[in-house]
Amino acid sequence: MAENVRRIVEPFARELGLSIWDVRYLKEGSSYYVRIFIDKEGGVTLDDCVDLSHAVDKPLDDADPVPQSYCLEVSSPGLERELMRDEHFTACLGQKVKLRLIRPREGKREFRGTLEAYSEGIITVRTGDGNPLDVDKKETGYVKLDDFEDSEVIEK
Repeated sequence: MAENVRRIVEPFARELGLSIWDVRYLKEGSSYYVRIFIDKEGGVTLDDCVDLSHAVDKPLDDADPVPQSYCLEVSSPGLERELMRDEHFTACLGQKVKLRLIRPREGKREFRGTLEAYSEGIITVRTGDGNPLDVDKKETGYVKLDDFEDSEVIEK
């Protein structure tokens, strides 16, 4: 469903000078949510969120890609945005990231460093000790931009 929503929304976002970072379809309690995360050069404003929400409200109602009633939310992915799609990783090469492994590696689950490479699902992060860490994306709980910490390994 999220991909269907993305296809409907993308032309409207482009028209407004925005890009779609991610679309999520979630159930929280008894409510369903369609969350659209947008981005643009220089950052997203509240007006950008409102403008896209208004632009896509009727087209989404007409296309009816979600069978349940839902709340539509449009927002920025934030500073510590989660990298999920291949294009996220390639766009963020050279930036600081933090990642959490599903299973510990050498007793550690969380790492920080610079996103050095991404190819065919393999993430390479240069950690604070200068060594490269190669991880399959499937082995991660999350990978996020790290805008607040120096590159270092977190002991966990």
